[in-house]
Amino acid sequence: MGVLVYSLCAVTALGCACLLLLSYRKSRVRLLLWSGLCFALLAANNGLIIVDLVIFPDVDLFVVRNAVALAAILLLLYGLIWEAR
Repeated sequence: MGVLVYSLCAVTALGCACLLLLSYRKSRVRLLLWSGLCFALLAANNGLIIVDLVIFPDVDLFVVRNAVALAAILLLLYGLIWEAR
């Protein structure tokens, strides 16, 4: 059951990233770029959760997963701060 939930979260985040990046390509609103990159990294984070907890349960990827999540949030924060002008 956990694999299904983790997979659906990864697919949803990847879908959001694709839609945001496609919208950025059309409108060139830079906040869409930062949001799309954030969701792409969040999809990678969800993929790492699957790898960590399901595929390789004996390998601890906690630090890597949190580093990817932190990078995603920092990208969105950068976009919100610097593109608010």
